[in-house]
Formats: sequence, C-alpha cells, structure tokens
Amino acid sequence: MTEKKISALVSAGNASAGPPLGPQLGPLPVDIGQVVNTINEKTSKFEGMEVPIEVTVDEETGDFEIDVGIPPVASLIREELGIDKGSGEPNKNKVADMSIEQVKKVAEMKIDDLLAHDVKAASKEVIGTCVSMGITIDGKDGREAQKLIDKGEYDDQLGGN
Repeated sequence: MTEKKISALVSAGNASAGPPLGPQLGPLPVDIGQVVNTINEKTSKFEGMEVPIEVTVDEETGDFEIDVGIPPVASLIREELGIDKGSGEPNKNKVADMSIEQVKKVAEMKIDDLLAHDVKAASKEVIGTCVSMGITIDGKDGREAQKLIDKGEYDDQLGGN
C-alpha cells in the first residue's frame, strides 16, 4: 500500500477544492468533493477558525482518512469571547471576562491535547492561558479561580473528583 499524506491549514467548516487542498489532491485517485465534505463535517465545531488537518490517501484504492487537529487553546478562547487578541500587559490590562461555563466548553474541546486527566484539571490549564492573555474568570483573577477550583467551589459546573 502506498500512502500519500497531505497536511494543510483550512478554514473550519469552509474547506474547498481550491488551494491548498485541490492542487495536492488532484493527482490522487480520490473524489475531491467527498474529501472536502468530510473535512467540513469534521471541522464544523471550530467554524471561523483555522484548523490543521492531515489527509492520508491510499494511492492504489483512493481510500482516505482525515485527522483534524485542534486549534491552540488561545485561539479557542479568543473565538469563544469574540476578541482579536489577548492583553499586551496581562498583569495590568484585562481584555475580557470569561465565565466558568465558557472555560469548561474550551476545556472539553481541547481535553485530548492537554495533559489533564479530567475536565476540572483541563479547565485549570485553560485558565492558565487566560491569565497570560489578561482574561479574568467570573470577574476574578485566573489564579484565584484556579484556587477556588482546588477548593471545590466549581465542582457543580466542572464535576468534582
């Protein structure tokens, strides 16, 4: 079996047969439309973001597999909050406030790529990124929110251990 791997960064939910995919898939024995549709289905939950993908094509049969990467935590946070960037001075200037429910949503999207064993630990990692971006959590400094998670204050929202 001869495989060809194609890696690209695509607009989630909006991949097309044009560049960067079309020219790379063109010479291969695959239905480009089917590949693009599969990519769009698999990336739809990240719509509006750039997502790394890898297409593996069996050059003999035309069978293909698609692996979708997950955008970085900072990108997921920016998308969730509708902001363009974090603070240049996160200790002085706060750019947004994130609810613990939004933290959990980002943590659940990214949990497979994190070192965390559960949503509670993944949420603490997401909050760590928020601290470096100048984003507060429920109106509190992120480090304070992490301590509250450790004390069990957010167990109802995040699930206790």
